[in-house]
Amino acid sequence: MKNIKMKSSFVLALTLLLTVVLSACGNSSDSSADGKVTISFLHWRGEDTQAFQKIIDQFEAKNPNIKVDMQTLTSDQYQSTAQAKLTDGSVGDVFASFPGAQYAALSKAGLYTDLTNESFLKNYNADLIDVGAKDGKQWALPYQLVYNQPIYNTEIFKKYNLTPPTDWDGFLKLCATLKQNGIIPIAFAGADIGPGQLMNTMVMNNEPSEDIFTKVEAGQAKLTDEFWVKTLTQFKELNDNGYFQDNSLGTKDAAAGALFIQGKAAMLASGSYQLAQNAKQNPELKQALLAPITVSADQAKYEGVHTSTFMLGVNSRSKHQAEAKKFLEFLSQPDVASQYANETGQNVTLKDITYDSPELKIAGDWADKKTIFQPRFTILNSENQKAVTNSIQSVLGGATPEQAAQDAQAIVDQQIK
Repeated sequence: MKNIKMKSSFVLALTLLLTVVLSACGNSSDSSADGKVTISFLHWRGEDTQAFQKIIDQFEAKNPNIKVDMQTLTSDQYQSTAQAKLTDGSVGDVFASFPGAQYAALSKAGLYTDLTNESFLKNYNADLIDVGAKDGKQWALPYQLVYNQPIYNTEIFKKYNLTPPTDWDGFLKLCATLKQNGIIPIAFAGADIGPGQLMNTMVMNNEPSEDIFTKVEAGQAKLTDEFWVKTLTQFKELNDNGYFQDNSLGTKDAAAGALFIQGKAAMLASGSYQLAQNAKQNPELKQALLAPITVSADQAKYEGVHTSTFMLGVNSRSKHQAEAKKFLEFLSQPDVASQYANETGQNVTLKDITYDSPELKIAGDWADKKTIFQPRFTILNSENQKAVTNSIQSVLGGATPEQAAQDAQAIVDQQIK
């Protein structure tokens, strides 16, 4: 009997020991033996990891019981896989999202934690973070401020006595002058980002209202309406006149950027996010921003396009929301945001920010201009968004604007059904 009791006690003790060990193993990603909580920070800005790591080190020094594990994906991977990774709560206690289709999908999936009553919201420019609000509540905080309009080489413009035009005829004449002098007017990454970037300034003054793409997705307007057919027609006009480089549809972002950086192209159809990268590769480059005005000067409603993006949120499935909010609060301090901005070359949406670099000041000059939120990101269905940008590629490939618009509308109709 004594032996049986000893064996039973031994088995019980062993079971308890295994339970403790397995429990510790199961929670290894959440906490460590010294009691530290580990939170995951998930985003797509691989080029910002060094700057973010400095900020994380500072945060961990002030919060020794919290460790931040940063994980990055490419932007394409992020848009296709982030939702699946966030759903079980094991990754992305704090995460970033794109506005538009991705934000809408993540919001619909209930993956955001309500931030409405957090004190650090007061550090942000309210007009620049409303894209992260829904139903009267703040769910995400857009951290970056981008101006999605072409960059131009100010020295080339000065050499040929050119200034940013205020109407479509003026823009065409500017492009003609550049081409006549052996300069590519617009470096256009038609194989990837170009259509989704340049479409914004091309459509901003053509569209009858800021919510036109919302109406298209609701079946209340169509891509075959005048505003989009006109935009495609103007893309065709630029292409037919040779104002893009040869084989623009086969040109990717890096190759288009190289044409501009090397001074072979006068304009680059991207956005302010590329200013710092250009300057790093060519410190002698003098840059500024302009937007094609596709109407007469007296009909122009907007001077350019802005996007509040890199939308930071706290995962509703997170087991460590308090710690996640503490990290988000740290990122939301103006001095920390200023540090991030100056080290990455990205403008931010917070108030009281100090910009040191010339590139950030170039973008900062647009703060007082009349800009519209990026039209492409008002398209909330990713298939519809692809249909719109693909219609631009179709026109550059030889389709008529009317046919390209019809093909795109057919996809929208399918999504509505």
